[in-house]
Amino acid sequence: MAVRVQREDFDPGQEIAALTANNKTIGGLTVFVGLVREMAKTRALSAMTLEHYPGMTERMLERIEAEARERWPLEESLIIHRYGRLEPGDRIVLVAAASAHRDAAFEACRFLIDWLKTKAPFWKLEEDSQGDATWVEARESDEEAADRWQ
Repeated sequence: MAVRVQREDFDPGQEIAALTANNKTIGGLTVFVGLVREMAKTRALSAMTLEHYPGMTERMLERIEAEARERWPLEESLIIHRYGRLEPGDRIVLVAAASAHRDAAFEACRFLIDWLKTKAPFWKLEEDSQGDATWVEARESDEEAADRWQ
């Protein structure tokens, strides 16, 4: 189990290599990397600032990860989420789930990202090319995706 909330960028290849090093029981690894898009609805974005509540955020991510381990036989898992000002193309989040079998890895990874999107205390402020900033509202589609795990 690994959960990190950090300002710094991460290298997905290095993270995956470290996660799976010397663990020969892993038969399937599923990875999701979220990136800052250059468009939000119809607006061109120049940046996104992610804020979080230190301590509370890490605890919630650890609870989400523990829930995944209760539901699926995971060998390893990893959640890295960045905060601070990010620009289009920057990496925001990495979620990885490793299991002896691919189905558990796929399901657990999907669960982790769905619950992270709806339950983790992060706030996103989008800045457009005109300098206007808007807080991102929760999306109904994210809630619907998370509801299937109830």
